[in-house]
Amino acid sequence: MPGHVDILIIGGGAAGIAAARRLAGGRHSFLLLEAGDRLGGRAFTQSLAGMPLDLGCGWLHSADRNPWVELGEAEGWTVDKTPPAWREQWQEIGFSRAEQREAMAAFEAFDKRLREETPASDRAADALDPDCRWNSWLEALSGYINGAELGCLSIADYLAYDDADSDVNWRLPDGYGALIAASGADLPVRLGAPVTTIDRRTTPLRATGPWGAVTADRIIIAVPTTVLAEERLRFDPPLLEKVEAAADLPLGLANKAFLLLDRPEPFEPDTQLLGDPHDPVTGSYYLRPFARQVIECFFGGAGARSLEAEGQGAAADFATEQLVGLLGSDIRRRLTPLAETRWGADPLFGGSYSHALPGKADARARLAAPVENRIFFAGEACSAIDFSTAHGAYATGVAAAEAVLASLS
Repeated sequence: MPGHVDILIIGGGAAGIAAARRLAGGRHSFLLLEAGDRLGGRAFTQSLAGMPLDLGCGWLHSADRNPWVELGEAEGWTVDKTPPAWREQWQEIGFSRAEQREAMAAFEAFDKRLREETPASDRAADALDPDCRWNSWLEALSGYINGAELGCLSIADYLAYDDADSDVNWRLPDGYGALIAASGADLPVRLGAPVTTIDRRTTPLRATGPWGAVTADRIIIAVPTTVLAEERLRFDPPLLEKVEAAADLPLGLANKAFLLLDRPEPFEPDTQLLGDPHDPVTGSYYLRPFARQVIECFFGGAGARSLEAEGQGAAADFATEQLVGLLGSDIRRRLTPLAETRWGADPLFGGSYSHALPGKADARARLAAPVENRIFFAGEACSAIDFSTAHGAYATGVAAAEAVLASLS
């Protein structure tokens, strides 16, 4: 551990890695400190049963403008451009085509109200039609998209993302998390080095943790909003405006469970089943991604929180019961739990990706603003339009690094 660097980066997720890559090869010394035992943050690929499975982010959203696509292809990574199956229920099991059309019409009407009859509250739930039979389905969608219920979602914030999204979604067979972690492999990094305090009273700045201390002329902070809101990373003197901004951008929750299939039949590769379109806490099931013998189970918002609170194994059990209800009791003996995530319970994260509370869409700009031209902020929550994504985090990391370089010049 050096005693001093020109630039210190705190956080080894997509934003921190992007910042470090931008600084690499330059004339300024830098170091990236990561609290955990791996790089990637909320992007995490784990090999299970011989398959690389993305336990965190898995889709290259807005892939036609996503910098991770260009970076991955330049390094020889395969990009799978098979369109996602999210909009179709496999064999119409439990959700007929007519019902799907009716539900989509309800979504389009809801979206129109968000845009043309925007509630003064900026609260997405206030745009629901109380007589619509598909409100539970709309709540389930919000859980998957935002990691949160419509009642705690800023309309302005949601629409900023939705308007920018190109609706092009690709995947990496070898893992999105694996690509992000590999992109930081040759950088100056120290793992297992949480920063607990940044002393602003000194020049240079001083960062300390249980591992010791390092001073730096500039610091880039790329940590989840929970770390700032709960002051697990503390400033001296305090930066209350950053604590408040982070609290206005809580992390929603999206968890996964993976179930191994004993044989592929009769499931078609890359197909989708929604557990129950009339239950706001239902699971969503991606069948045989990349033609593998696995079912990827997805839970968001209230459903993810309730299952996480029940403890390890609850999500896999819930998924199994929903699949039995859809496919019959014979499926039960064919499923073996492989993995289950609990991002909210992980002390390094406390959730999955950020959403702005009603009336707080300006919190992203407040969080991203530099302090004293010495402390800079990055991460998906700092993105004005691409929050909740690894490519949004990447862009903010690059922007923070360029702002640091400008300040030093």
